[in-house]
Amino acid sequence: MSKSPATRARRERPLSPHLTVYRPPITMTMSIIHRITGGALYFGTLLVAVWLMAAASSQGAFDWVNWAFGTWLGRLILFGYTWALMHHMLGGVRHLIWDTGAGLEKHTASKIAWATLAGSVLLTLLIWIAGTMARGAL
Repeated sequence: MSKSPATRARRERPLSPHLTVYRPPITMTMSIIHRITGGALYFGTLLVAVWLMAAASSQGAFDWVNWAFGTWLGRLILFGYTWALMHHMLGGVRHLIWDTGAGLEKHTASKIAWATLAGSVLLTLLIWIAGTMARGAL
C-alpha cells in the first residue's frame, strides 16, 4: 500500500501545539504560577506555625528555630515564601478586578499580568529591605 504525499504531510506535522511551537501567553503563565504559589503558601504557613509553637514552648526551641531561619537556606526559603505570598495576593487582586468585568481585554489582561509579576518582586524586595533596616536599627 503506497502512501500519498498528502497523507505523509499530515502525519509529519504536529497533532497538537507543543512547547516548540506554542508560546504560552503571560496570563496563562501567571494563572499557573498563582496556583503553584497557593500550594507553596501551605508549606510557608507551616513554617509560621512552627515558629509560633517554638515561641510558645521554650527559649531553647525558639532560639533553635530562629537559628534555622537565619541560615542562608532558611532565609532563601523565607524569601521565597514572601514572594509567594505577595504574588498570590496580587493574583487575587487581579482576579478581583476581573470579577468586576474590568481588564478582560487581551491587551489589558496581559498588562495586569505583567504588573502582578513586577509588583510581587518589588513588594518582596521592599519587605526584605525594610526588615533588614529594622533589624539593623534594633
